Amino acid sequence: MLDAMSAILQVHVNWCNQVIRVATTNRVTNGRAAGTAADQAADREAALTARSVLASALLGEDPPELPVSHLVHLAGLFGINPNRARVALSRMVASGEAVTDGSGRYRLAGRLLERRDRQEDSRVGATRPWTGLWHLIVVTTTGSSADQRAARRRRLALARLAEQREGFWLRPDNLDLRPDPTVDPDLEVFTGAPESDPVALAGLLWDLDAWATRANALLQRLEADRTLGPDDLAPGFTLSAAVLRHLQSDPLLPTELLPADWPGSDLRDSYGAWDRRYREVLRAWGRSTRSA
Repeated sequence: MLDAMSAILQVHVNWCNQVIRVATTNRVTNGRAAGTAADQAADREAALTARSVLASALLGEDPPELPVSHLVHLAGLFGINPNRARVALSRMVASGEAVTDGSGRYRLAGRLLERRDRQEDSRVGATRPWTGLWHLIVVTTTGSSADQRAARRRRLALARLAEQREGFWLRPDNLDLRPDPTVDPDLEVFTGAPESDPVALAGLLWDLDAWATRANALLQRLEADRTLGPDDLAPGFTLSAAVLRHLQSDPLLPTELLPADWPGSDLRDSYGAWDRRYREVLRAWGRSTRSA
């Protein structure tokens, strides 16, 4: 087993040294890990579903819990009637995404609770000093089903790893990997450093220009938005979801690998200030609906 793993690692090291030369044929160049056109289209939905509105509302709370009356009124801002909202809540409970204590309050659970943890990590954007080394994750099994491969890819992408070629995932070691890939018996985890230029390698793995362009556009929208009353809550809700979604696609690379004008910190700071104003209006609206 050790000999096999050594062979795998050596093959990858040899290949990694050639990564810049073979970039034109690397599948990553056509589908890099962050900031694709799909991100830009994601917040142009004609309408949000009842589940997405309710889940997003709970995701934004600390603790992630709200009374059913508040959730139903909030759904009404998006043209979702009370019956649809209550059906959506029941389905979320049935699927393990939420729980209720029987007193009319709903709380996130399961995968949505895990998503909230990732969302909070993305908002903070905390990293540690980079040692110059990279995490390398190697898929060591074959014959997995399509569903198994898709689930594995999702877990690795959520850990902010990028796939350099099929079965080889990597990122700088300035983050703890979450979800932890070591719990998957089909993966081997290594640490090392490519001999090629790490800045160029990061540019191949992540579409940094596209991510920055999208972030700057969201910054402009945050600065232009003035949530003053109930009529502004629905557009602000959609804007908030777009920003949070984009922050979750931030690869959180070391400063040494980022362009000098990287807008990640600016987007987080601007969103934090905007969100505080938005929640003041949302709380005032919530109080007015309860007293009506």
